[in-house]
Formats: sequence, structure tokens, C-alpha cells
Amino acid sequence: MKVVLTGAAGVIGTAVREHLGNKYDFVSITRRPADFSDVVADVNDFDAIRPAFDGADAVVHLAASISVDSPWDAVLHDNLIGTYNVYEAARQAGLSCIVFASSNHTIGGYEMDGAPRIYELDDPRVYDHNAEIRPDSLYGVSKVYGEALGRYYHETYGLRVYNLRIGSVRGDDDPTAASVKDGSFWLDLTAEQKYDRMRSTWLSQRDCAELIACCLEATTVPWATVYGISDNPRQFWDLEHARRLLGYAPKDGAPESV
Repeated sequence: MKVVLTGAAGVIGTAVREHLGNKYDFVSITRRPADFSDVVADVNDFDAIRPAFDGADAVVHLAASISVDSPWDAVLHDNLIGTYNVYEAARQAGLSCIVFASSNHTIGGYEMDGAPRIYELDDPRVYDHNAEIRPDSLYGVSKVYGEALGRYYHETYGLRVYNLRIGSVRGDDDPTAASVKDGSFWLDLTAEQKYDRMRSTWLSQRDCAELIACCLEATTVPWATVYGISDNPRQFWDLEHARRLLGYAPKDGAPESV
């Protein structure tokens, strides 16, 4: 399968290339030159990225402004215009499948209401794909837009579309790293609470790549919105829908304590 990969130089893009590079023929789009780049272009430039889609079967769309506090200008160009360009390029080129890197921040309002209690092991709250949309930021709003755009392209043009509400994928792939407590958060959490959150939201790099592969191979599932986390001891985002619908079976999990 020939797969266009936007944001190929990012943490998730790197994990996808490393874990799935022997399984798929990736066409890597990066904003800046890299030794693996096939196309160097910004996704908000339609004419620059459009040729990369010719002859491809699917696209994994990861490119975005990823900070929760991304300002409007970045959200507009990178997440709204860029996502539209990717969908439209896929449609024009006749691709059959789009895997969209959405985010847990599409429903971040529930976490804002529930933190920090929601991170504790005995808290019963779990939110699935039927939860009402409650974005916690303009970034979250942009991911809601991407999901809605995917629904439109699925129902209007027949593309298979998968929205992955991704949890916490780390460059060091370590949910217990000392840098967890020093990370910037949109919520006011103590160092211990930051570890507790990571215990709930971590998605290992290989589990993330596997979830994406499950979507690419799900030819009998035309549409899905699922959460992406590893098999963690606390899960306030539902995993069963991804297991049942896509056969996702995470191999990793954060420890109960640091």
C-alpha cells in the first residue's frame, strides 16, 4: 500500500516510519528538508502537496500545530486550511482511505471538570466515541473541524475515514521520565498529578503505529472515531470501541506508579 504521510518528521510521524516502514510504501511530506523527505512543503499550500497524492492508496494526516495553546493564526493555516487541503488532495487523487490525527482535546472539557480526581485508579468515569463534543481550546476546536470534515468526505465521496483521538505520545517513549513533571500543561497540576495523568493517557510509539495500521487495513470498516492510548492502569478514554471495531490490541501500558 502506498501511503502519503504528512508531518513525517514529528514524533508520531517518526514512530510510523520506524515501526511500519517495512509494511507500507510511505510518501513523506515534511515542512523542512530531511534525509527521508519525498516532498518538502507546507500542508497549507495545496498546489505544493497535491502531486504527492498521485498514485497513492491512503493518507495518514499528522501535520498540524499541536500545542493546546496554539494561537488562531496557526490553527487557521496549519489545522483548518491544511486539513482541508489534505482531504481535497486525497479526493482528487482517488485515494480510498484517510487516517486523521485528531485529539483527546475534542472532549477536553470533561477532563477539565474532572481533574485531578479523574486520574485516580478508582475513578469510574470513562468517555467513549458517543461523548458530546467539548473542546478545551482552539486547538481542540480545529480537531473537531477535522473530524467533521472527514464525515463530510466519507458521506459525500465515499472515502474511508478514521479519526484517532490520540493521547500522550512522547518523544522519549517513557511515561515515567523526569521530564513528565516539568512538562507544560493547560491544567494546573502538581508533579505527582502529572504522572497520574500520564498513567492514564500514555500512548506508546509502537501502539500508536499499530493503531494507524489497524485503520489502514480496516477495509470493511468505512468510518470510525476511536481513542488512542496504551493498555494503561487508568483509562478515562474508552479503548473497547477500537478493540472491537478495528482489532486494536495495545502491547504496552504505563506503570501504576513511578
